[in-house]
Amino acid sequence: MAGDALRIALFSDSTLPILNGVAVSIDALVREMRNAGHSVHVYTAAFPGYRDPDPNTFRFPAFETPWSKGYPVATPPYYGMLHRFRKHAYDLIHTHTPGPIGLVGLRWAQSHEIPIVSTYHTLYDRYAHYIPLFPRRYVRHKIAKHTNFYYNRVDHVITPSAAALRWLRRHSVRTPASVIPTGAPPRAMHDRAETRSKLGIPAQQRMLLYVGRLAREKNLGLLFDMASLAFDQDPSLRLWLVGDGPYRGEATTMARRAGVGDRVHFVGEVARNEVDPYYAAADLFVFSSITETQGLVVQEAGTYGLPAVVVGGGGASAGVVDGQNGFVVRNEPREMAERVLEIFADEPLHARLSEGAVRLARQYGSEAMAEKVVAVYHRAMEARSRERVRENDIVLA
Repeated sequence: MAGDALRIALFSDSTLPILNGVAVSIDALVREMRNAGHSVHVYTAAFPGYRDPDPNTFRFPAFETPWSKGYPVATPPYYGMLHRFRKHAYDLIHTHTPGPIGLVGLRWAQSHEIPIVSTYHTLYDRYAHYIPLFPRRYVRHKIAKHTNFYYNRVDHVITPSAAALRWLRRHSVRTPASVIPTGAPPRAMHDRAETRSKLGIPAQQRMLLYVGRLAREKNLGLLFDMASLAFDQDPSLRLWLVGDGPYRGEATTMARRAGVGDRVHFVGEVARNEVDPYYAAADLFVFSSITETQGLVVQEAGTYGLPAVVVGGGGASAGVVDGQNGFVVRNEPREMAERVLEIFADEPLHARLSEGAVRLARQYGSEAMAEKVVAVYHRAMEARSRERVRENDIVLA
């Protein structure tokens, strides 16, 4: 393995302790890459009050803006970090953002003639409402232009779903690309009965679980409307939401207006290594967002045998095979409620979906993901080597 070991510089605006799909995906990739013998250095933004347990994580000075609470933005100058970067002979740069730190990674890859791969994690134009100073249409146009600029200048693009790749192709990104779903880490060992007891969940209650940020683009209103319909038919149901975000106040109000405020539990922000007990305690995973490029939380839920009912149209639904590990439904609360009730009314169906969830989650584990990413690294490096040979031939001619 030593002869095949790579030295990778990984650039991202979002890493732990930020808790979102990008940060969790990066954490899993770095862990598996190092387990396989590769050297990975992470370049990211400083986070207030956080000290890295990992000595190979380097943080740019950063600050929070009024519209980026919880997401510090790296600020120039970057000369000090550049000197540190130059001390390492990297084989490849892997960026996970087209934002400020991703642009630094692109610039340093160009200036040092290092191959660069970039993962397109997010449908960024769906988040235009977080930039309130300009008309939304103008912001979305600028995001699309920047996306085209950035991803056409890297050697290879990775997307976590076919939906994300289609979006890039529609915006004239022609760079070679690979679809590699984000792999869920192996499940932790939690005794279900003991975990439910610790969380105060009575044995007769059935727990619907949502894990993710509480944000406008997550389509949370659908969950509460679904819950209102399902709870009327099955009083044992409860909805738990693990995560926090700028929409917490509005989400609480929506739950109250839907008449389910007393049967919805807002857990709040939970550290990454403390989320697993909620998966272990739940009976069914529900997800309403249609702006995702990946279904990481669906895969994580699957490792605990949780069937999923997911709204179609986003990358999250790509992780659900109808009738095998759950169901994909329209963006309509009644259809979602009917599927939830159908699963609970049919114990053999729930058991079959649970077995399918575990089986499919194993196929998309984090170790398999890392192996596929390393294969992309080698393709990008080989393509760059061929390009250099062609350039040398032209000069000699």
